Amino acid sequence: MQLSGADVRLMRVFDAVVRHRGFAAAQAELNVSQSTISTQITAFEDRLGMTLCRRGRAGFRLTQKGEAVHAAVVRFLAASEEFVSETAVLRGALSGTLRIGVVDHVVTDPNFRLSEAIGALENRATSLRFELAQCSPQELQARVRDGSLHLGIGSFPHKVAGLDYKPLYTETNYLYCASNHLLWKVPEEEMTPEFVTTMRTVGRSYWRDDHWNNRDFPNSPAMAQGLEQQLIMILSGAYIGYLPDHSVTTWVQQGRLKPVLSDRFIYRCTFEAITRPDVDASPLAQEMLKELSRIYVDPPEPVGNEVREIAEKSGAAS
Repeated sequence: MQLSGADVRLMRVFDAVVRHRGFAAAQAELNVSQSTISTQITAFEDRLGMTLCRRGRAGFRLTQKGEAVHAAVVRFLAASEEFVSETAVLRGALSGTLRIGVVDHVVTDPNFRLSEAIGALENRATSLRFELAQCSPQELQARVRDGSLHLGIGSFPHKVAGLDYKPLYTETNYLYCASNHLLWKVPEEEMTPEFVTTMRTVGRSYWRDDHWNNRDFPNSPAMAQGLEQQLIMILSGAYIGYLPDHSVTTWVQQGRLKPVLSDRFIYRCTFEAITRPDVDASPLAQEMLKELSRIYVDPPEPVGNEVREIAEKSGAAS
């Protein structure tokens, strides 16, 4: 079938509905009524000659064909945006949409300077639109690789093929307990690592089985999707857990949190910017990398496997 401008508009409606998992949630982005969205989805299905989704009391869900069509729509929309960006760059202008993904709870880190890079790129651009998303490290890698994100920033101890990794800075994590946890009143000189590792811990859902927390803290009955959720669990007094030092400054100052045996329970991880290889990378992503390179003029050496580094340190200490 030959695509028309109307087809592209229907693709964007379909993509918005899928991303928001329903008609009602997509209203704000599309700025039209649910009935209009329903009519447009029906028109798209009629145009393709297939049922793309089920809607009703059971909720919104894609059919198997709908999932395949959405994947193709995502690729098409990304390619059309790349065409706009690439032709703009050829004309000496920066134009189009730059989609960036980051991990959660980074804004409190003084080393996280993406906002400076965005400001610098915005000053150079004639018509540039930014979209920022929050994802787990694994999701960031998958979305940059499939092109739905142009660039991602996070810590990636497990690299995947098909991506370029640029080190930016290092983040330090310590093991923390709350003021209502039984470890709070135990003097550090009376603590032993063996005793601490018997405590109930809360981990993050994107940590793999070989993560330091999961390996050496066998009593880990709680799981959090992100840092803020993990902090809530630690503040309950029922669990201890690793948190980045920059994310807990206020809580430490208020006497609500403290690190536990900080010379022993510590790990560092390198934050990196990830893009597709130069031959496939968006021109806007390449320009953002240039701005990040100007900001991070002396990037750290990649830590590599953070788990191995700590295990070796702990072995030396013992």
